[in-house]
Amino acid sequence: MKVYTGTGDQGQTNLFSGERVAKHNVRIDAYGDLDELNSLVGAIAALSPQNEAALAQDLAGIQRRLFAAGAWLATTPGSSAEQHLTPFPPAAARELEERIDALSAHLPELRSFILPGGVPVAAWAHVGRTVCRRAERKLTLLMASEAGSQHEGLIAIQVYLNRLSDYLFTAARYLNQQLGQGDVPVK
Repeated sequence: MKVYTGTGDQGQTNLFSGERVAKHNVRIDAYGDLDELNSLVGAIAALSPQNEAALAQDLAGIQRRLFAAGAWLATTPGSSAEQHLTPFPPAAARELEERIDALSAHLPELRSFILPGGVPVAAWAHVGRTVCRRAERKLTLLMASEAGSQHEGLIAIQVYLNRLSDYLFTAARYLNQQLGQGDVPVK
């Protein structure tokens, strides 16, 4: 199979559900942000310390969830292609909450706003957090603008993205602490 097809050279692309739409379509824009976020999560995983097995497991699971979420965003609600998708579980957000709590147990209480940054892997986690917030904004725009997009699966994805940004913030703090860099308050 070739990587290039040339079918998008005129500014159009296919959704998973088969429809051909403009590459600037809000649905394409929304799952494009998920793809960017997934790539950032992969970079965070690649830069994370080798001895952080639980974090590596978290990040691999997050990448799989983002890939599944992208498939939902690439599918028009109500199309026959939905039958080929795995339902996005509302419990995924609760799983992130549990991991946030587990990481937070190792951190000092947050008493002020902090500057994003620190060690490189933590800085990338902060970048991931901001891309996650953008992806969430695009998804809510899609849900508000397109008929049928209040689908329960998309609602579960929106909640997941909301928790994921919190997870990435907490992971950044955790990574900084584990690698000897404390939080830097805004002051």
